[in-house]
Amino acid sequence: MKKILLLIPLFLFAIFASSQNVFDSNSKKVKLEKGSENTKVTTSVSTEKKDDIVDATIDFESKVVDYGVIDYNSDGNREFVFTNNGTEPLLIKNAKGSCGCTVPTYPRDPIAPGVTEKIKVKYATNRVGKFTKTITLTTNSSKKPVILTIKGEVNPAPKEQNSAPFKNNDGAPLEK
Repeated sequence: MKKILLLIPLFLFAIFASSQNVFDSNSKKVKLEKGSENTKVTTSVSTEKKDDIVDATIDFESKVVDYGVIDYNSDGNREFVFTNNGTEPLLIKNAKGSCGCTVPTYPRDPIAPGVTEKIKVKYATNRVGKFTKTITLTTNSSKKPVILTIKGEVNPAPKEQNSAPFKNNDGAPLEK
């Protein structure tokens, strides 16, 4: 059993070592081809640039929206206003809330330079207490995501008042 466990890694190493592709110190792909007498080495370098970052700049009036103290089940809609101050169209690739209670809506079309737009955020105000949530934006203006923040406090729901008259211990209704 021990011999089998020792042979398996050796076998895998031999297969790996005999593979046809090798990488040099510059991370260029080097392909080894066995010829009849000599070994030929051919290198291929991809010059294709896959960087999709453009000269678009997203500038927000504010990256924080403070709801303040709001009532239970009140309007949870707010907006982040921004401008593309770059020279290329801005594309928002994704906007994601930090939890299911925070839902962002963002423009899907490219935003031309100099144009002002809005990202709308809806917070579920049926959650009582203080909150701080984030919205993470992925754009073509930077490799780093843009983080927006909403915060505030939701008051407890009002207590329902019972409109039925109370009864005495003997079952008779109370007079008002």
